[in-house]
Amino acid sequence: MKKILLTTLVAGLAATLTACGGSGEASDTLRVGTLGDAPPNIFVKDGTYTGFDNELLRAIAAKKNLKLEFSATEFSSLLGQVSSGRYDIASSAIAQTDERKKTVDFSDAYDFETMSIQTKQGSADAGHPHPGQITDEKGLSGKRVAVIQATVGDRWLTTTVPDAKPVRFPDYAAALTALKTGAVDAYVLDQSIAEKNVTENPDAKLAVVKSFTTDVPHGFAVRKGNTDLLGKLNDGLKQVVKDGTWLKLHQQFLPTAPVPAGFGS
Repeated sequence: MKKILLTTLVAGLAATLTACGGSGEASDTLRVGTLGDAPPNIFVKDGTYTGFDNELLRAIAAKKNLKLEFSATEFSSLLGQVSSGRYDIASSAIAQTDERKKTVDFSDAYDFETMSIQTKQGSADAGHPHPGQITDEKGLSGKRVAVIQATVGDRWLTTTVPDAKPVRFPDYAAALTALKTGAVDAYVLDQSIAEKNVTENPDAKLAVVKSFTTDVPHGFAVRKGNTDLLGKLNDGLKQVVKDGTWLKLHQQFLPTAPVPAGFGS
């Protein structure tokens, strides 16, 4: 009887270990936190999470035989969810700031932050703006300006134009709606998303009044201390840059954005 019980216990323990990923497939799937509404970097199309960042991550994963499972969340909570273990990787055009590095570890840079100031078009003739019309950061003084909470745009606005009135939103769609309805005077966001807003919302008469490239790198985020996963991401990134996949995806999703040194052909 004791022998039977012992055999049953051993078999049950082995099954438990396998279910937890001891030698099974479950642990091979990495959970990726992303956004669903920020094209062309991260968005959903036909039920699939795509965009430059997500397709780049897929290409990296293919090089390292990693399986990915994507789901959407809000940007303001994304890094905390990686830190807590809800997600293994964050993919969301995340700028690597010193403050964020306290929460997560980042992969090597796979792009750099390019920001824009977006407004609704004025009624003045081109090249002859009305007094008070926003044409650059100086015009943001005293104005209500939409930013995505906890992003580089948020930080840039509060440090560059301290007397602006930031209106913080949890996602890009809500901020865009605020600009279109006149609830805010301007919107500071990634250049690629700002340009997409113009082309996809012709009736709203949106304009990108100024763009500027920063030296802030983008990276995929992982839980602090997860050096094994970080090493795989960095090695896969080197491979997709070398074989031209990075440049192909950049041309597909971000054709007007500058190609950083070391990433082109």
